[in-house]
Amino acid sequence: MNKDYFPEYGNWIRKTPAALNMEEKQVKEAVRFAKSHENKLSINNMQMFTRTASETKEPHDEVLGPVKERGEMSGLIIKDGYIVAEWGDINRVDMTFSVTKTYLSTTVGLAYDKGLISDLNDYVYKYVSNPEEHFGNEHNKKITWDHLLRQISEWQGVLWDKPDWADRPPENISFDQLDKQEYMNPGTKYKYNDVRVNLLALLATNLWRNPLPKILKENVMDPIGASNTWRWHGYGNSWIVLDGQNIQSVSGGGHWGGGMFINALDHARFGYLFLRNGQWNKSKIISKEWINMASSPSSINKSYGFMNWFLNSNEEGTEKKILSAPANAVYFSGLGSNIIYVDWQNNLVVVVRWIDSDYLSGFIDLIIKSIK
Repeated sequence: MNKDYFPEYGNWIRKTPAALNMEEKQVKEAVRFAKSHENKLSINNMQMFTRTASETKEPHDEVLGPVKERGEMSGLIIKDGYIVAEWGDINRVDMTFSVTKTYLSTTVGLAYDKGLISDLNDYVYKYVSNPEEHFGNEHNKKITWDHLLRQISEWQGVLWDKPDWADRPPENISFDQLDKQEYMNPGTKYKYNDVRVNLLALLATNLWRNPLPKILKENVMDPIGASNTWRWHGYGNSWIVLDGQNIQSVSGGGHWGGGMFINALDHARFGYLFLRNGQWNKSKIISKEWINMASSPSSINKSYGFMNWFLNSNEEGTEKKILSAPANAVYFSGLGSNIIYVDWQNNLVVVVRWIDSDYLSGFIDLIIKSIK
């Protein structure tokens, strides 16, 4: 059995498609296809960008964290651990929007592996020092870690001046009505919601009693040989005092600015960690148990595991989103689109930044078809 290759810091070996049993012509066609379907949205005006991207006018849409104008499209194809194709500036640091959620849930996974969380079905309020602040009502007391990780918590409240209902509200209801809406029981409704994601970041920060970027750096990014260029930002108003120190609670995306700013190469290392089931060389970074849970759906949404593990199916679990990809393939997705695709069956990791999401399936299909 061949030993898995792990790239050293600052050095990732390249191989030709032929050396990895891939058709060079088809690999080039896949890259050309991606380049020809770039998403041209600009991030210069962040409020306009988020409104255009979400197609929803939101209340409380003030940008609270740093933003950065995006670069050109970039990406990598990793086969059997080696870089087989790359394009664009793979060292450029860009916003990655909701791929940040996968980094966030990974810090929760580290806490679970360490025993800081006994059971993901535990009620969250039992782990916080002041439950009245965010879990004071009977509704919120029913929320578990699993609910938050799967975005099915229905948490109600305000965090960093953003009420929970302010994220992607429906267009056919007034903001006054939203403020008075009835909530479903926790665990019964899926709602992609950055306010609740940011709540999980705050909870994880308190659980670790340390900034999450520090936890991620020491336990994941440094061990896998990531660069020192990535940054994980919060908001100007998301500072807390913990153990006598001012600590910023980071955001789980770039919806109101902030989130993970990172290059494509570091994304690829992160994806490769999961392709190798949480192992890096001889070290276990995160458990296979966690990966199995993260890549399993809830009964509420068959296309979503933990944030931000998108599964290769629709919400009913009946159709594959990426047609040629195996049913157990996953991808971490953020606005733009920013994508990390992980495919165990084909021993494949793909990173692509700023591709039109309508063409993601076609792009991955071409890569898979290039494998002999």
